[in-house]
Amino acid sequence: MPGMDKAGSGAGNAGLVIRTARADEYAAVAELTVEVYVGEGFVRPGSPYAAELADTAHRGASAQILVATHADRVVGSLTVARPGTPYAEIALPGELEFRMLAVAKTARGLGAGTALVRTVIDTARAENFGAVALTTMPAMTDARRIYDRFGFVRAPERDWRTPAGELLTVLRLDLAA
Repeated sequence: MPGMDKAGSGAGNAGLVIRTARADEYAAVAELTVEVYVGEGFVRPGSPYAAELADTAHRGASAQILVATHADRVVGSLTVARPGTPYAEIALPGELEFRMLAVAKTARGLGAGTALVRTVIDTARAENFGAVALTTMPAMTDARRIYDRFGFVRAPERDWRTPAGELLTVLRLDLAA
């Protein structure tokens, strides 16, 4: 939700703030996202998806980019893709989608990923969506632990493959449950 500024809650995340990214933070978001996805081996360097991850300005023009900040530094981000927008790839009617969750290695344990995902779920409820959906990869075990804690479940009939043949898993959280 534009203009949100929400302090993190819970143990380990004192000083953590979740809010919509400002345009002057897009370079930091791009650097972080590429560092996580390419640097940790989830995406091949030079692939079209690596370029998409780096193009935060384009993404910010048609989707909401959330950031987690700690000590005035961007330590996490994700992209909220509302239905009918270019970044909504897998959401069905009534679902809010999020993509590109990235948390700096140096900030893991602060609760940034959990707080970002919680913000998406809260937004989906506030905007009367029936569910939240996302795509992940089997190798993204840290993120998967977050999704599992919130109760996301696999929707195997919606899994898909990249043009390179890599399996991507769709997870869904039913907000009516």
